[in-house]
Amino acid sequence: MKILVAIKRVVDYNVRVQVKPDGSGVATDGVKMSINPFDEIAIEEALRIKEQGKADEVVVVTIGTNDSQQQLRTAMAMGADRAILVESDVAVQPLQAAQVLLKVIEQESPGLVITGKQAIDDDNNQTPQMLATLWNRPQATFASKIEFVDGGLQVTREVDAGLETIQVELPAVVSTDLRLNEPRFVKLPDIMKAKRKPLDVKAIGELAPDLQGKAIEVTQHEAPQPRQKGIMVETVDELIEILKDKGLVS
Repeated sequence: MKILVAIKRVVDYNVRVQVKPDGSGVATDGVKMSINPFDEIAIEEALRIKEQGKADEVVVVTIGTNDSQQQLRTAMAMGADRAILVESDVAVQPLQAAQVLLKVIEQESPGLVITGKQAIDDDNNQTPQMLATLWNRPQATFASKIEFVDGGLQVTREVDAGLETIQVELPAVVSTDLRLNEPRFVKLPDIMKAKRKPLDVKAIGELAPDLQGKAIEVTQHEAPQPRQKGIMVETVDELIEILKDKGLVS
């Protein structure tokens, strides 16, 4: 079985995000970029499945600029067998990403697709669900545990009410949550080996020439307002009076 893992290049989670002065987007010049943390978990889970003998190949794919090769090489240093870069000079929205990934699936015919549940830059949490719908295959989102059973997967999901366990047939789309695993540390010898692994670059226009245009246009980016300083009160009565003045209680 082949496992396809979709990843995204994002600003590293340790970096303080800054909005460009003109509000046209997030400043990325000179900023450290990394694999989306949820996607790292997806890669790790795919590798563990392969190490258990339940998969023969792990392929990573991303949609982005040529700079995204760095994150694909990191994924291969973790242990992925090969990588695919769908090159695009403009950012794609969730539905567009799902349409492109569907084209990759049609070419690769994976038995399982694993993604992070969301990217930390836009937090949309939409692409895995849209991909499963377009592919017309089962989905198991927010996975915190994955087990192989007869005929498919048993997946424990993290939902608002607690945990939910479902079974899905393969092929399927699974999106990973934080508690699924702890991604492995990449060692220098593995980084050197990854340079020799195959990385296929495809133009987004050649892969998906019928790609739909943007459904949502972002016109302005703004940083959140600074948090206001708190107010210290001496008594409960004083607190209630302040809340009344603000119209928060009656």
